[in-house]
Amino acid sequence: MIPIRDINQTRRTPIVTWALIAANVLVFFGTLSLGKDQAEDVVMRFGVIPDVILHGNWGATRMEGGALGSWVTPITSMFLHGGVLHVGLNMLFLHVFGDNIEDVLGRGRFVVFYLLCGLGAVVGQVLVDPDSTVPMIGASGAISGVLAAYVTLFPHARVVTLIPIFIFIHLVELPAGIFIVLWFVLQLVQGYLSLGMIAEGAGGVAWFAHIGGFLAGLVCIRLMYRRPRGRRRVFR
Repeated sequence: MIPIRDINQTRRTPIVTWALIAANVLVFFGTLSLGKDQAEDVVMRFGVIPDVILHGNWGATRMEGGALGSWVTPITSMFLHGGVLHVGLNMLFLHVFGDNIEDVLGRGRFVVFYLLCGLGAVVGQVLVDPDSTVPMIGASGAISGVLAAYVTLFPHARVVTLIPIFIFIHLVELPAGIFIVLWFVLQLVQGYLSLGMIAEGAGGVAWFAHIGGFLAGLVCIRLMYRRPRGRRRVFR
């Protein structure tokens, strides 16, 4: 299922959401301009490597093979992507769901919320695969938190969804509650199936980052959202 747009009006221009999308796209094309070895160095330096964070030598810099400086990677990793499909799908999800969460939280709190969800994603993946030497990159963990906030606040909003069935493509309107719950169940299933790959030390999609980011979003939206007094949100 691929979201195309939601039917849920906002009251303000989603400047932060647009800025995050622009930053991710610019960084992605910036890495494309590098040579293969340079691009790999960027991913190794600014991606999250669980083994380095937990077991690395904090007396030496990353350039020297240590862990000093790794504290920035949970943030920097959110702006790195491994391909056009990776960045494209992430930014589509952020575009569809991010504006409404920015609208209700306000720009400043939305930035904090987004970053906290990204950190929750890192915690989720590191806890499950603490010895991994494969760098984790991508905004999907933080965006998973945005989906958690959306389903909490707007479960009945409609999401225009593209559903490919064999060679046919269908567009349907689904309640956000159904769309996001199905999406999260898929993450749980894929996460469970990936445990075998984790045991073998193989790379792949960081499913538990999605799960960790989603759970962080569920917690953070309840702590950060302030319902307007005497007014209720109305969906059209």
